[in-house]
Amino acid sequence: MRAVVYKGPFTVAVEDVEKPGIQHPNDVIVRVTSTAICGSDLHMYEGRTAAEPGIVFGHENMGIVDQVGPGVTGLKEGDRVVMPFNVACGFCTNCAEGYTGYCTTVNPGFAGGAYGYVSMGPWQGGQAEYLRVPYADFNCLKLPAGDAHETDFILLADIFPTGYHGCELAGVRPGESVAVYGAGPVGLMAAYSALLRGARKVFVVDRVPERLRKAEEIGAVPVDFSAGDPVEQIKEQTDGAGTDKGVDAVGYQATAGGTGEEEPATVLNSLVNTVRPTGALGVPGLYVPADPGGPDEQAKQGMLLVAIGKLFEKGLRVGTGQCNVKRYNRSLRDMIIEGRAQPSFVVSHELPLDQAPSGYDKFDKRIEGYTKVILHP
Repeated sequence: MRAVVYKGPFTVAVEDVEKPGIQHPNDVIVRVTSTAICGSDLHMYEGRTAAEPGIVFGHENMGIVDQVGPGVTGLKEGDRVVMPFNVACGFCTNCAEGYTGYCTTVNPGFAGGAYGYVSMGPWQGGQAEYLRVPYADFNCLKLPAGDAHETDFILLADIFPTGYHGCELAGVRPGESVAVYGAGPVGLMAAYSALLRGARKVFVVDRVPERLRKAEEIGAVPVDFSAGDPVEQIKEQTDGAGTDKGVDAVGYQATAGGTGEEEPATVLNSLVNTVRPTGALGVPGLYVPADPGGPDEQAKQGMLLVAIGKLFEKGLRVGTGQCNVKRYNRSLRDMIIEGRAQPSFVVSHELPLDQAPSGYDKFDKRIEGYTKVILHP
């Protein structure tokens, strides 16, 4: 089968690899119809992780069940499904408590598993024609038959639930104001989710014009940080008070001002100063234990200089961690079906699998309006 294979920093290729087969009675094999390129994939693509050449990328996947293991009871061939990026068993302590992003079964020695991602277990990615899904009854979310909402449903694998998770971590409530730092796919989904949850005003901070325009199109207030301090821009529009809640949808590759130079703690510190006293921060943005490409020795070891004194002084609450997709994907699916949510506004390009190398290059460079790329094998 054809698959997107990592070859080295800034290089992927579409190559023939072995088609996966049933290895356990609880497996299914899914024929992939849509798979997305994620900002997290770029961390590997840029050579900022320990990913070895040969890994098949892809943790945002949906498709049609092609083969069913003998132990699977809730799925049949022909079912249309989308899979959380979290690979989870469903029965460990964390899964039983709803923390499927931190399953202790699927990736021994590490809490959490994912398809096609370095350190997240042995699970081959789905930027390919077929994908093996373990613990399939638990990991597959059924979708209506046909091809309706294809570009909405694929976003249930990761970025729509992750954006919603950022708002959940921050405790966004109706009538509140929210600052979302980062207008990439997750940031736009966080802003959209805040509006779905009833926020009265949502600010979105970025410097890429296309992304800021998308934020404005959904009813958020764009804030261009290259034009001035985003904290001051937001305070000017909130009578000096700041916002009730904040979401960090950037993570450790944050940059400051118009220089483009990395300052990994800049978003966290900006949020500490943006959010009013006793407010809360949600941090779904990725911070890694070690960043080989970090700008200084502390960042290389995953340690940042964060304004903990100001955070304490203001009594701010902080929620962090990757999304437990299964906590949200069913209800978000139903909102899409009922026409209450259309997250596909974030999708900028749909490409055949063979154009993945070009898609990676342009998405990484933020050119030609690339905000979210869907690949169709």
